[in-house]
Amino acid sequence: MSCPVGIYLAIPFCKAKCSFCNFASDAFGPDRMGGYVDRLCREIREARSEADRIGAVLHADADSVYFGGGTPSLLSGEQFQQIFTTLRNEFNLSATAEITVECAPGQLSEATLEELQRQGMNRISLGVQTFVDREARAVGRLHTGAECEAEISRLQQAGINRVGMDLIAGLPFQTEASWRESVDRAVSSGVGHVSIYMLEVDEESRLGREALAGGRRYGAAELPADDLVADWYGIGCEVLNHAGARQYEISNFAREGEASRHNVKYWRRLPYVGFGLDAHSMLAGREAAVRFQNPDDLDAYMAAAEEGPFRMAHRGNRETEWVGKQAAFEESLFLGLRLVEGVRLGELREAFGDAMLASIMPSIADACDAGLLVVEDDRIRLTADGRLVSNEVFSRLLIADAA
Repeated sequence: MSCPVGIYLAIPFCKAKCSFCNFASDAFGPDRMGGYVDRLCREIREARSEADRIGAVLHADADSVYFGGGTPSLLSGEQFQQIFTTLRNEFNLSATAEITVECAPGQLSEATLEELQRQGMNRISLGVQTFVDREARAVGRLHTGAECEAEISRLQQAGINRVGMDLIAGLPFQTEASWRESVDRAVSSGVGHVSIYMLEVDEESRLGREALAGGRRYGAAELPADDLVADWYGIGCEVLNHAGARQYEISNFAREGEASRHNVKYWRRLPYVGFGLDAHSMLAGREAAVRFQNPDDLDAYMAAAEEGPFRMAHRGNRETEWVGKQAAFEESLFLGLRLVEGVRLGELREAFGDAMLASIMPSIADACDAGLLVVEDDRIRLTADGRLVSNEVFSRLLIADAA
């Protein structure tokens, strides 16, 4: 894995927390945000020495930067400048690096947008979720459909050529007609990238707790049935593909040249390093890849300033996973199968040997017979039905299950 690293920066601040969200994010004041940025920059400065300490390889060259959240656009231009200055002091950012910032519609000031453009930001991902106002209100979104369209237009006029958005199938009060409306408005907006997620109600979210209790707050009693949501996902796939936004991953659709280069790193098991609250990383090690993550509690993350993310994991406060050969094989299979292009069997055989691949071939054959996988020209990929139940397919392909 001697290729440039991808950099992920977690910005866990929101104006309001959505009812379905159980991410490590919340609403905090400006003073908390300033202290967090200082902590984040310190983590970046110390990352290479801490990687060396545990035998991980953190290359200086980087070709993607992704600010995720939360709502990173709530940071000020000065705070983004501080982060980018620190990044450029520690990494060699490629002149063609993909630099993405997640934003909520209406929550990116002109001053911050201008600073981001000065820093080379060239891609924005908008958390639209729905263009239907009733659905947005039900889950605590602060924007209307009209405001989403106005924001997309503003960004395009500002010269941001790569604008994408997220949509969620399965929101409270959603119907097939309202879902089609959201997808159609996404297409007509002219964005180059759309992500579709089927809502999974987390039991620890406010919406999940209300649904379990049989209550009605947050529209919990108006959640659509799972089979309907699966149908709507299929409708979204059909409409977007027909409109030229081709599906390249289970949840992601892009026009030509608009796929997220950063996210593709995850599915191809290329190295990436995460900074900030609950950020995950995967780097090469001396003998195997290593995965690790930061604390998912803000106070714990801030208090760990004297430890550093790598050292903290090494000392047992957070789990560090050294990825052995079997785990690497399974990751290559499962992550690669998320991509519509699938995985080349020859590449798996070359990397991991005949015996490991042979051990799962009966399970591959069974999944093919069930219409969930297809093997063509030495490439294995999920079918449309298989993408709907991808976790079930992956569980069938575990080596322990295949033995």
